[in-house]
Amino acid sequence: MSLKRFSRRQFGRIAGWSALGMPMLSASSGLAQSDQATGIRNQGASSGFPNGFLWGTATSAYQVEGAVSEDGRGPSIWDRFCQTPGAIADRSNGDTATDHYRRYKEDIQIMKSLGTKAYRFSVAWPRVFPEGTGSPNPKGLDFYNRLVDELSANGITPFATLYHWDLPQALQDRFGGWTSRDTSKAFADYAAHVTERLSDRVKHFFTINECSRLVHLGHGIGADAPGLKLPQSGLNQVRHHVALGHGLAVQAIRAHGSAATKVGPAENAVSCIPAIETSADIRAAETATRELNAGYLTVMMEGKYTDAYLTRAGRDAPKFTAEELRIISSPIDFVGLNVYTPDHYVVAADNERGFTLLPFPPSFPHMQAAWLRPGPEAIYWVPRHVAKLWNVKSIYITENGTSGSDQPAADGTVYDVDRIMYLRNYLTQLQRATSEGVPVLGYFLWSLMDNFEWSDGYEQRFGIYHVDFDSKRRTPKLSAAFYRETIAKNAVA
Repeated sequence: MSLKRFSRRQFGRIAGWSALGMPMLSASSGLAQSDQATGIRNQGASSGFPNGFLWGTATSAYQVEGAVSEDGRGPSIWDRFCQTPGAIADRSNGDTATDHYRRYKEDIQIMKSLGTKAYRFSVAWPRVFPEGTGSPNPKGLDFYNRLVDELSANGITPFATLYHWDLPQALQDRFGGWTSRDTSKAFADYAAHVTERLSDRVKHFFTINECSRLVHLGHGIGADAPGLKLPQSGLNQVRHHVALGHGLAVQAIRAHGSAATKVGPAENAVSCIPAIETSADIRAAETATRELNAGYLTVMMEGKYTDAYLTRAGRDAPKFTAEELRIISSPIDFVGLNVYTPDHYVVAADNERGFTLLPFPPSFPHMQAAWLRPGPEAIYWVPRHVAKLWNVKSIYITENGTSGSDQPAADGTVYDVDRIMYLRNYLTQLQRATSEGVPVLGYFLWSLMDNFEWSDGYEQRFGIYHVDFDSKRRTPKLSAAFYRETIAKNAVA
């Protein structure tokens, strides 16, 4: 697969093997707590999700908003990256995307018709600070004020992501972007400004979306903006700066947000699935989860890099201070998890690591996108591992979904039974998790509508609403009816 074909999630294995270097940790580690201690328990099957379970949809600014030059917005690294020959599969860009900037009221009515009670969107940093720092742009924040007010008027709870990859190009030019601690500090200042003005109505803020993606694809192999190919030492340092930016933003949100404001990350944790549900394989998968996420989630939750991670990195280990580790591990209120596909199936092994990662056979199935291998059990094990390893009490599935061929039939309807199959199986596994006490509070389907899918351009469609990218017309797919019925029943339809 060419670099331009790397998707937003096709890097879990890279994160595990390359960036973290297959670190070594004994399966006899006493880190795993008992299921009872973390609130995970076998309650037996139930017919649906817990009362009050939050159903929502998700998008991100650059993928849907368009209007990249309007109302004072500055350029982002994705605006620049899309100009690079060969960077985007269909040579497109997000200049107009789905025109959500103008059509947000129409889109909110779509959300309301589905019965969703929450919407996860991202704030475009270059709309608020066109130069990344300095004087804010009032018109940029005005859009999010209008969006939040319209959501609230329609009974939909706003969940805001502060960084979904659209770094102001000015910071890339001035500091080298995330290669510099200056960008971590600028992110905290931006977070403080936004939180101070939105937290009277927005009570949940996600700091950074998918550290793994933005580090590995954006700075390791050049397949995402800003298109860098750094050596391992530089890659580890970028990851540390992103983690530091998260921690500084958490502190800024605490200082400037309303008293009820809650904050956490949204990460595509490297997903490690026990190949067989034996106690040994489950324990091995937990160990692998801790180690293969050592550079971000683990240091956030534990306030230290694991010994195995630092040993394996050697001279390439990131440079950091004890104070930075304290900042990175600032207490959070929840963890958001983006779950699409299993990254690794794991078996216990008599080696220094205590686990072996199994290869995927050529016959393993995939969805429309070749990288998206359906493994519904991932959405059971990932939140279970996170809750158990770090005693996390509040988890949201911040993204889950699939692309499809999505060709309209003669009657104009997209009969996306492949997407319904995918969602039904994943939601069944998620219901298994909640029935056993895994503390998942809500689910945000990716995505409300087809949009600009990063390096795939408009070739991969993830929406439950079909978008005609010429007219911008939104049309419900069959999966929209499936999701509406699931929400209405609070159970898998």
